[in-house]
Amino acid sequence: MTEPSWGLPDPEYNAELYADVPVKRAIAWIVDALVIFGITLLVLPFTAFTALFFYPLLWLFVSFLYRTFTIANGSATLGMRLMSIELRTFRGERFSFPDAAMHTLMHMVCFSFLLPQIASAILMLTTARGQGLPDLALGSTALNRTR
Repeated sequence: MTEPSWGLPDPEYNAELYADVPVKRAIAWIVDALVIFGITLLVLPFTAFTALFFYPLLWLFVSFLYRTFTIANGSATLGMRLMSIELRTFRGERFSFPDAAMHTLMHMVCFSFLLPQIASAILMLTTARGQGLPDLALGSTALNRTR
């Protein structure tokens, strides 16, 4: 049972909001990675292709900006929107810019190390709200979008 102070829907009584979210998040992540790859390819000519020498840093920079701004502007990345899911804070609200930046930073840190990424994936598959490590730390979750 959820704590009364939380604004997130109870997964026991609102199971449809959490149905298939981990799978949708995985597909959304792939879509977002392809979008980020496309953006980095568009940026390369503007650096006279010198960004090829520091491409991983370019990827991190573009990824951080892309994820932060898309989440801040709609509580979901383009991939999440395609999969009809959105992120919500522990209060049940859409993400603000600081929420989006912190979630993105924590996501990137977890994804940079194997064990936290594995732990995050396992948590998404086993917790009632499908929360990964960044979600648990922030009290946020991903939900199926209601229209």
